[in-house]
Amino acid sequence: MSEPARLETRRVGETQHVAIIGEVDLSNARPLLDAVAAAVPDDAARVVLDLTATTYLDSAGIAALFRLAERLRIRRQDLRLVVPPASPIRPVLRLTRLDHVIPVDDTPPDAPGPA
Repeated sequence: MSEPARLETRRVGETQHVAIIGEVDLSNARPLLDAVAAAVPDDAARVVLDLTATTYLDSAGIAALFRLAERLRIRRQDLRLVVPPASPIRPVLRLTRLDHVIPVDDTPPDAPGPA
């Protein structure tokens, strides 16, 4: 049995960074993404949802991400995902066309570039 997913959050200027570590599936998708929405203050202009350490994402997780995107859009907050190209969940984002709804970056916006 895998470890339950957890969140890590930090604020950089007007951007709220939220990382999901672990698996997102039917058992935790809705409460986990509700917790993400709750972790984002109203004054945050942008939300970067870092899925670098997300090891599994099923259809319930995809549906929750679509709902989160809509919720943040209504609040006038921009959402971006961070998913490295080699991540096991990157093909799922392409297959479901979630990457057409939410912009997907390879690295966090404040990550250092190549040396």
